[in-house]
Amino acid sequence: RLQNVQQVQVTNSSFAAVLADGSVATWDDADAGGDSSAVQDRLRNVKQIQATSEAFAAILADGSVVTWGSKNPPVDSEELQNVTH
Repeated sequence: RLQNVQQVQVTNSSFAAVLADGSVATWDDADAGGDSSAVQDRLRNVKQIQATSEAFAAILADGSVVTWGSKNPPVDSEELQNVTH
């Protein structure tokens, strides 16, 4: 059971919750964002998450973005490093 949940977002078949300590819990379909283990070490100080049909994006306190989820096409927020506003 999750406690201190600040926000929940849903893809077609998985869930992600931002907790009060800025961490993220995910569950259900691994191919649609339910498995965030590959980026869990970067999911700290999360302020907000958004969802698409098969992926999630987390906005961190420093303004950076971490993405995970869809395997087709793969989601990789590392590619966003050189994007400017």
